[in-house]
Amino acid sequence: MSDRDDPLAEIEALFDQFTDFGTTMSADIPVDVLDRDDEVVVLADLPGRETGEIQLRLEDERSLQIEAPAPIIKEGQHVVRGRPRTEMSRSVQLPAAVDESDTEASYDQGVLTVRLGKPGDRESTDIEVT
Repeated sequence: MSDRDDPLAEIEALFDQFTDFGTTMSADIPVDVLDRDDEVVVLADLPGRETGEIQLRLEDERSLQIEAPAPIIKEGQHVVRGRPRTEMSRSVQLPAAVDESDTEASYDQGVLTVRLGKPGDRESTDIEVT
């Protein structure tokens, strides 16, 4: 049966557009920022992304820019669409200056963990996600 033969296909397509609209409006990455004695730790929820595609940039010792592509969607019909399916980015203001040479990032089970040592004095640097 083609979509033309299915009277509900247009309604389903319209419903999909509305659910897509709701998810594209919330493209802000959920984060926790922890200020510790010797480091700042940023935890970001990025389910479904590939490690090598997440981009991090440290700006002015006090701001971390996170960018992630849209997640990979597997084949199948969605019954519920509650997770963001768009490219996401967020600028995180850090509570203290950090040392760009003392940074590390890891991505495990959909959670990005960025550890930024204190103190620092350079303008910007890229951080590799492993």
